[in-house]
Amino acid sequence: MKNKLSTFIFLLLPLLIFSQEKGKIIPEYGETYEVVSPDFKTDIQNELKVVFDVGRTFKDSTKVNPLFNTAARYFNMHVDAGVAFENLQVALVVHGSAANDILNNKKYKAKYGMDNPNTGLISALSKKGVQIILCGQTAAHRNISKEDTLPEIKFALSAMTALVQLQNENYRLINF
Repeated sequence: MKNKLSTFIFLLLPLLIFSQEKGKIIPEYGETYEVVSPDFKTDIQNELKVVFDVGRTFKDSTKVNPLFNTAARYFNMHVDAGVAFENLQVALVVHGSAANDILNNKKYKAKYGMDNPNTGLISALSKKGVQIILCGQTAAHRNISKEDTLPEIKFALSAMTALVQLQNENYRLINF
């Protein structure tokens, strides 16, 4: 019995130390973990500009694309760590199979038989100033028109163009 209790406590310990919490900026998405006293300190004074290169989707079309959710996590964890919201600028450059995840509900339903689960997250991100940019080359290759996408989506000549231009504006690239 003592051995089982020890094992139980050992398995629960990470949950007691690191508890997942909702963020202040986009509470419906982007849950984060509090990290107490990190050795590598977060710079809370400078601007943090990031562009996420989102070129893939995941097999489960019933769930939010976790790469989109990362943008919500980025906001939530940095504001929770003390970075001023005004110092955070975020963009998503969408291409490849991820283009399906920014389709409007009519097109998504025709493709997957259900409403797009990314709609609420895309809307929440856009309301916080996130630029969501679709590669025009991907759109043309996949026969996706502006009318096929969610209203928050901007079209670019290409993902490469958008990524280079954003990096020229001092956005830092994060690619998963």
